[in-house]
Amino acid sequence: MTVKNVLAVDDEESILELVELHMRKEGYCVFPACSGEEAMQVLRSHRIDLVILDLMMPGIGGLEVCRRMKALEATSSIPVLMLTARSDETDIVVGLEIGADDYLTKPFFPKVLVARVRALFRRVCVEAQPVSKDLLEYDGLRMEMQRHLVILDGEPLALTVTEFDLLHLLAMHPGWVFTRNQIIARLKGDDYPVTDRSVDVHVVGLRRKLGRLGESIETVRGIGYRLKETAWSSAH
Repeated sequence: MTVKNVLAVDDEESILELVELHMRKEGYCVFPACSGEEAMQVLRSHRIDLVILDLMMPGIGGLEVCRRMKALEATSSIPVLMLTARSDETDIVVGLEIGADDYLTKPFFPKVLVARVRALFRRVCVEAQPVSKDLLEYDGLRMEMQRHLVILDGEPLALTVTEFDLLHLLAMHPGWVFTRNQIIARLKGDDYPVTDRSVDVHVVGLRRKLGRLGESIETVRGIGYRLKETAWSSAH
């Protein structure tokens, strides 16, 4: 089994040491970096499988590191877990929109950090596997993409095109947080003239039609929406 390489980036020495300690305990090979500049050097010279990235750093900050990573073909697919202060809600949104995969607020529990990293690696493994994306099922609900059909407890649901596409987007990425702007871009395109709040309206309508399963669509306050990570599965 190939050892995973984790790049840990933080200008606070105590945080960097904490991250490095617990990542090594999990069996990962850790490359510590105390600045954005150093992080970019590591990315250029080593094979990195995941980046734990502090947002607030002098010089090249975490958001700029993430932006540069996602702009380069060689590093664009590397998952990024952002570390941020609780007051950095705007930065979290920006980070997710430019390609970061998840975030964790400081101070954090090491066990939570480890769990988030494991979850990101699981997502990478799942995405790398060829799966049938035409059929999704969960707890009495069946979603068939080619037939554009959603059935709950044996009864078809009358979803609008947007509601269907929204459910499909969330169901294909359970546990992933999507900002409102990301949802608009994925469903309608970057230049579609629609407000963020229209997404909220579609979510409310979709939750209502899903009935007892409506709560599986979770609101991430200040960020956007996600589907519960354990909720959905692809059927072959």
